[in-house]
Amino acid sequence: MAIRPPEPQDIHFMRRALALTRRGLGRSSPNPAVGAVVVARGRVVGQGWHAKAGEPHAEVHALKQAGELARGATIYVTLEPCHHAGRTPPCTQGILAAGIARVVYGASDPNPRVAGGGGSFLAEQGLDVTPGVLEAACAWEHRFFMTHVTTGRPHVILKTAATMDGKTASATGHSRWVTGGASRRFVHRLRGWVDAIMVGSGTALADDPQLTCRLAGRSNPLRVVVDSRLRLPVTARVLDPAQAPGCLVACLDGAPLERAQALSDAGAQVLRLPPDAAGRVDLSALLGELGGRGITSLLAEGGAGLAWSLLEGGLVNEVMYFYAPKLVGGAAAPSMVGGPGLERMDKAWPLSRPMVRRFGDDVMLWSIIQA
Repeated sequence: MAIRPPEPQDIHFMRRALALTRRGLGRSSPNPAVGAVVVARGRVVGQGWHAKAGEPHAEVHALKQAGELARGATIYVTLEPCHHAGRTPPCTQGILAAGIARVVYGASDPNPRVAGGGGSFLAEQGLDVTPGVLEAACAWEHRFFMTHVTTGRPHVILKTAATMDGKTASATGHSRWVTGGASRRFVHRLRGWVDAIMVGSGTALADDPQLTCRLAGRSNPLRVVVDSRLRLPVTARVLDPAQAPGCLVACLDGAPLERAQALSDAGAQVLRLPPDAAGRVDLSALLGELGGRGITSLLAEGGAGLAWSLLEGGLVNEVMYFYAPKLVGGAAAPSMVGGPGLERMDKAWPLSRPMVRRFGDDVMLWSIIQA
């Protein structure tokens, strides 16, 4: 096996491959948005990214662009090349056919059925293989895929907008708008990246949201409403059948049949699920169902009760909290996370890799839930 250590130029070209992954974000699911770069004699001669599931992978695009210049060249890939046939042929075969001499990849494929297969196979064929270049950065870019293939569930981002005193609305429930336009535009970008967006019935009833992505060239996520008793009216904007891919309403097994039929007639998919220990919709079962449908990423936007249930169930992977520079006060005003709360500070959910971003006057705190 020809496993080689990194070379000085590897980080530079892997960063270029990483930049390409973002072009496929929100378009390639359930596959990862991989980026690939072919380099010959220190010059980029081909590049590509995975633009859509079922279409050629990043390596294929990069090799096609390189043509004969790929022979004896190095290919940089953000994720270990696949060695199994799916909707497209294995990328390892394309790399061999193109005459590539060296393969450098970032993150290893975590799929338990194929882990290590691509890199090991190429090394056994006599190619020089260098794994793990910018591994953490590559794994981060592919985190939706990583979570999905290792857990069977979508990667969950918990997003909330609040005032500096932690209120998501005023004491009367008025919430438009907590944050400014720059924050809201970023959230629409985020909606364009994920496969699904989820709210609780309280948020759906109070705000009557559309939950669509209003950016040109971007698709809407699947809209999911957790509504145990099917209180959602058939006039709710989230049900709009003209906005593909539609709306799924998750309810309890015992929810009224007539309400389920009415919502189905209005265009919703109604999914009946068992209760959890507290008698609510079992969110773990819901996420498992979504994962089985190829949903790799989910944005949970509200409300406080749903946030608590997801956190309590250990189902949140990262959090995005937007804070607006304003105060509203009020003991009855809704806060970011509901539920009974934890009894001790040493039992709090720890966060890692905290990041801070500014959107106009707003501040976003972005962090990972530690496993």
